Amino acid sequence: MATTEATRVFSEKFRDAAPGFYRTVHGLSLSSVGLGTYLGKWDGPTDEAYRAAVKRFVELGGNVIDTASNYRFQRSERSIGTALGDLMAAGVARDSLFVSTKGGYLPFDGEPPTNVEEYFNDTFVKPGIATVEDLVSGSHCMAPAYLQSQIDQSLGNMGCGYIDLFYIHNPESQLQETDRYTFEARLAKAFEKLEENRVQGKIRFYGAATWNGFRVAPDDRSYHSMERMVGIARQIGGEDHGFKFIQLPLNLAMPEAYLLRNQASGGKVVTALEAARDLGLAVMCSASILQGQLTHSVPMFIREVLGNPLTDAMTSIEFVRSTPGVATALVGMSSVAHVEENLGLASRPSVDEDRYAKLFEQG
Repeated sequence: MATTEATRVFSEKFRDAAPGFYRTVHGLSLSSVGLGTYLGKWDGPTDEAYRAAVKRFVELGGNVIDTASNYRFQRSERSIGTALGDLMAAGVARDSLFVSTKGGYLPFDGEPPTNVEEYFNDTFVKPGIATVEDLVSGSHCMAPAYLQSQIDQSLGNMGCGYIDLFYIHNPESQLQETDRYTFEARLAKAFEKLEENRVQGKIRFYGAATWNGFRVAPDDRSYHSMERMVGIARQIGGEDHGFKFIQLPLNLAMPEAYLLRNQASGGKVVTALEAARDLGLAVMCSASILQGQLTHSVPMFIREVLGNPLTDAMTSIEFVRSTPGVATALVGMSSVAHVEENLGLASRPSVDEDRYAKLFEQG
C-alpha cells in the first residue's frame, strides 16, 4: 500500500515539480493530477495503450491511478496490473503509488455478455454472492458479499496485495429503486464489510465515487448527505473509520461542488467541497476535461486567470486542481502523448484561492 515515507521519497525525486503539485492527503504525498482509465475500446491495442500510459505517467511524476472493476469490462484494471508489474521490475516501489478502484456496477469479463441476466445468475446468484433482489436497475449491486467479490477480483486483476482506496461506485444508483431507509441500511452493511477488509489488510481507505449524489439539491432523489454518510461510517468503524474519500465530477461545465450550497455541516449549509473539508474527507475529482469535451474552445479570460497553460486541455485540468479543497484532478489518459501534455502541469504552480475566485466574478 501507499505509505507516508514512500510517497514522500517519490515526490522528492521530481525536483522540477512546482510547489503544490504534490499534496499531503491523509499523510500521503499525492500528485494533483491523477490518471483515469474509464474510456476506450475493449481490445488488445487499447490495453497496451493504457499499459504504456500508466508507465509514462509514473515516470513523469504521477502517483495517483484510478480505475473501476467495470471500466472496459475489467480490462482497465488488468492493464494497470501489467503496468505495475513493469514498473516494479524497473525498481518503482509499489508503496509510492496510490491505486484506487471501485465496485458496484456489474463488471462483466473482457467484453459485454450476450445475456446480462444469465451472466448475473451464473456469476453471482448461483455461487451465493448476491440475490436477484440485490441487483438494482439490472446493473448495480452493493451487497456485502458482492463487494467482497469485487475487492478480491480487483486485487487479482491488478496483481496487488492491497488496494489503497476502494469506492462504492455511484451508490445513488440504489436510490432509483429503494427508499432512503433501505438505502442507508444497505450502506451500513457495505461499510461493515469494507471495515472488515481494512482489518484483513486488503484495503486501506474506502469512499463513495459519485456522479450526481454530491452535486444535486437535497430534494433530488439521487442526493447524498455527506454528513450522514460519515455518521454511518462512525457508527460502524468508530472515529478511526476508513471512509476518508469522496469522488465527484468537477469541471468548467460542472462547477456545482464549488458553487452549490447543498450539504449540511455543523449546522451550516455549505458546498460539497466545504463539507468534505469539515468532515475530514479528501476530494478526488472526475471528468476534469468532461471526456474530452473541454479540450478545445476554452474562453481566453479563463486561460489568462489560470496562468495561460499551453493547451486548452491543460487549462481545464488546471481549473479543477486549483479549486480550493480539491486533492487530485483525475483525467482519462490512454495515450503517452496525452500523459506528456497533461503532466506538463507538474512544473506550473496552481493558482491561489483569490485568483481562482476571479473566474466566477467574470462570469
